[in-house]
Amino acid sequence: MITIRYFARLREELGTGEEQIALPDGVTTVAGIRDWLSDRGSPWKETLSAPAVLVAVNHEACGPAAPVADGDEVAFFQPVTGG
Repeated sequence: MITIRYFARLREELGTGEEQIALPDGVTTVAGIRDWLSDRGSPWKETLSAPAVLVAVNHEACGPAAPVADGDEVAFFQPVTGG
């Protein structure tokens, strides 16, 4: 199982802040998880495909090629800016 967390606008658009899922067969990277979640259809595809959506695995920012394994936490969030 992995834990997926959604923050801020993503949580609002997807209607959930967290879910536990069994890592699907063949899904081993952040890009694979994003694609698998996007296959759920609307609003998942639109929300997760936005270019400003960032990802962290186990509290470390990462790119789409980052590996994901059983027991990991994957967080999707938007950049935070201040003024």
